Amino acid sequence: MAQLLDPFQRRIEYIRLSVTDRCDLRCFYCLPEDHRDFETPDHWLTFEEIERVIGAFARLGVRRIRLTGGEPLVRRGITDLATRLHALPGVADLSLSTNATRLARMAQPLRAAGVSRINVSLDSLRPEVFKRITKGRLDKVLDGLMAAKAAGFAPIKINMVVMRGINDGEVEDMVRFCLEHGFTLRFIETMPVGDTGRRASDCYISLQTVRRRLAERYELLPGTSPGGGPARYVRVAGSDLTIGFITPMSQHFCETCNRVRLSADGTLYLCLGQDHKFEFRPLLRAGIGDAELEQAILEAIARKPERHEFSDRPEKVVRFMAQTGG
Repeated sequence: MAQLLDPFQRRIEYIRLSVTDRCDLRCFYCLPEDHRDFETPDHWLTFEEIERVIGAFARLGVRRIRLTGGEPLVRRGITDLATRLHALPGVADLSLSTNATRLARMAQPLRAAGVSRINVSLDSLRPEVFKRITKGRLDKVLDGLMAAKAAGFAPIKINMVVMRGINDGEVEDMVRFCLEHGFTLRFIETMPVGDTGRRASDCYISLQTVRRRLAERYELLPGTSPGGGPARYVRVAGSDLTIGFITPMSQHFCETCNRVRLSADGTLYLCLGQDHKFEFRPLLRAGIGDAELEQAILEAIARKPERHEFSDRPEKVVRFMAQTGG
């Protein structure tokens, strides 16, 4: 089996694939409410171009693909793309990150297309707090979640960015919600990605604090990861609930990083917290061959840095999270 190794001998086997930088919500830590400077659709990679790049990555050892955005379900034809990627030789796991606002009507088609796992961003179970964070409606997300559950997705992961003074009082509520519905829960620290992320850093709370708080109420046992991401997991004793902690600030996970991000315009970002990147769109539209494409991927992975600098240089990354790709 082929293996794609970076300069630090980390195996790169996971791509977060953004299909659009647009979103139908405006989470204040991700995308400014008045932002309109989106990529034009002719700059997006076409489905044929995406299929070529992901196929080349798969031949080199990448096994996990996650569809992201922006909000991936706003990209027209997303189920067709999922079908094509699921059929690629070497792709063993196709998953999706979504805000779930459109999931109620798309859950079944996505499941039929080969998407097996879904992550849903859900920062609050209180409609007024959810609206404050996202400018959207909580009921649409909850309807989408129930549709995904009915469609048979497993696991369904809830991603909650915990923010001091905004939703940190809902941590236990979210645990109870996930216990009730059989969801996996992941808490995430705010990250200084772009101006929005840096402003949200005023609400930063260490997840070490959250974990200690939960340990006072629940017996937390060592857990195993239900996917290929960066979370460190525990299991709530006496239940099937797994809780993950994604801690880029308080306890970085760079030494085990196995992923890169391909943005909607064909830019490969080698690190969420660095500017190292490689442009694939010009090569694809110049008619690059498959062998040359694989060589370009090797050259790109050779640029992957050892670690991010969120703590040392929070001003480093000026792009928004939605522009990077999930």
